[in-house]
Amino acid sequence: MKRFLYKDLLTWKSQDSRKPLLLQGARQVGKTYLLKEFAEREYENCAYFNFEQTPEVGALFESSLDPAVLIESLSAFAGRKIKPGSTLIFFDEIQAFPRAITSLKYFCEEAPGYHVVSAGSLLGVSVGKRAGFPVGKVNFMTLYPMSFLEYLTAVGQDMLLTLLEEKKSAEPLTGVLHEKLIRLFKYYLYIGGMPEVVQSYISNRDIEKVGELQREILQAYERDFSKYSSAAEAINVSDVWRSIPAQLARENKKFKYSDVKKGGRAARFETAIEWLRKAGLIYVVYHIKTPKLPLAGYIDRSKFKIFLLDPGLLCALLDVPPRVIVLGDRLFSEYSGAFTENYVAGELVSSMDSDKIFYWTSKSEAEVDFVFSAEGSIFPLEVKGGLSRRTKSLRVYAQKYQPAEVFRTSPRNFTKDGDLVNIPLYAVSLLPGFGSDAL
Repeated sequence: MKRFLYKDLLTWKSQDSRKPLLLQGARQVGKTYLLKEFAEREYENCAYFNFEQTPEVGALFESSLDPAVLIESLSAFAGRKIKPGSTLIFFDEIQAFPRAITSLKYFCEEAPGYHVVSAGSLLGVSVGKRAGFPVGKVNFMTLYPMSFLEYLTAVGQDMLLTLLEEKKSAEPLTGVLHEKLIRLFKYYLYIGGMPEVVQSYISNRDIEKVGELQREILQAYERDFSKYSSAAEAINVSDVWRSIPAQLARENKKFKYSDVKKGGRAARFETAIEWLRKAGLIYVVYHIKTPKLPLAGYIDRSKFKIFLLDPGLLCALLDVPPRVIVLGDRLFSEYSGAFTENYVAGELVSSMDSDKIFYWTSKSEAEVDFVFSAEGSIFPLEVKGGLSRRTKSLRVYAQKYQPAEVFRTSPRNFTKDGDLVNIPLYAVSLLPGFGSDAL
């Protein structure tokens, strides 16, 4: 399946300043598949080493981290000569053997002619615990679950993808195309963007199987809690994880420690939240006191919302029945719009990074669901799961800060009414392209 990150891999390969690459991302988002496809298409061969499946490969790193010695040993282990430039060296699940991570420093400094990539499901957690990480000696990329636009390519709707990518105005789409995109979007919201789940549905059109695969992925995540953290920490991580669906199902989605455990406090659960964030399983969106540039300078870290990495997994955790897909717009508004807001968070994170997305409130009178900046402009965005035209919070924001435009994303078609621009939910990742310069 086509992943948009592929073009970034091509750029990495062509750079003279290329360093060993660390591809981060949660388990099951498709890191191994993507890098193997990249190796098959762009290199003569691939020397693949998985530190979880074949832990004995770790012994090759015990005696020496000299790249010359390692290349000789790895060539023997792989049974083929590793050639600079034409062989892609791929270290998978590299977090299982920390000395392999350290070796990347020496590949960068002493053997830059060799192309080295690595991937790991818990890289963020592992790296955070290691003081000797080769800072400045690696390139980072992050792979997220498939976005809705990637999903369109997977289900054979490339023409619709092109239509959206080329759209630069808020002129409505024809009703037929809009309704088709909404129908596809409903299925995506339930299926989600985990590649194995998407491929299963494409191959079998079996919605029951979708739920089974999602539950298997969730079980694998919970096994990681105890495998990669202490016993006490694993309990806290699990408690936070299991509380998130209920937190999102509230009208006010601000995270509450007391909803994890009665009497819960930050001192107990902060580390667990950071573990989940570094594992790529959640996105943390902080409150900002004032929407001014740079937005990061106005963070209030005592207030935040937490979203799951994938809308389909949220459906599985809440045990949502498949019939909601075809029951009008019910899926968009279920659980106080939990699915739509969680989806929007994921789309924004995958297109611009979680550290650049915030939300804003004005005491108890208004809340703008997301605020972010792009190309020097600030974008206030309200998420609507239904067809309501109410924009009270955006109006409060506009009165205070006088932005050129305010934005709403909803099941409605593209529209522009004065300073209010409505972007359909299925196109929200393209939002920065609909700023004042384009409109």
